[in-house]
Amino acid sequence: MRWESVPVWRICYVRRPMADPKITLEQVLHVAKLARLTLSDEEARQMQEQLDAILGYMEGLDELDVSEVPPTFHSIPMDAPLRPDVPERCSDRAETLAQAPATEAGGYAVPLVLEVDP
Repeated sequence: MRWESVPVWRICYVRRPMADPKITLEQVLHVAKLARLTLSDEEARQMQEQLDAILGYMEGLDELDVSEVPPTFHSIPMDAPLRPDVPERCSDRAETLAQAPATEAGGYAVPLVLEVDP
């Protein structure tokens, strides 16, 4: 088999027995439920293996000595100028609400986006 024909995911992802999984099947199913995903039993086991591999990789990164690495806040240099934080006059509430498509009780009226359990 030539190197170019090997998919990248096959090089990076090595299946191993899950003796001590970093994430349980119940946790995978819980996250899937939060994400509104329906997983078959096989998909859930496969997802557990893949997430376990990712968490194992992250655990390996914890072993690196980063004591000499300065903390960063952005992955790329940020040269954008920031304006000074100076208090200014706020917009008129009535004027702002007059531009809204719908208002209620002195504020913006928006449609319900989250389901509420009774």
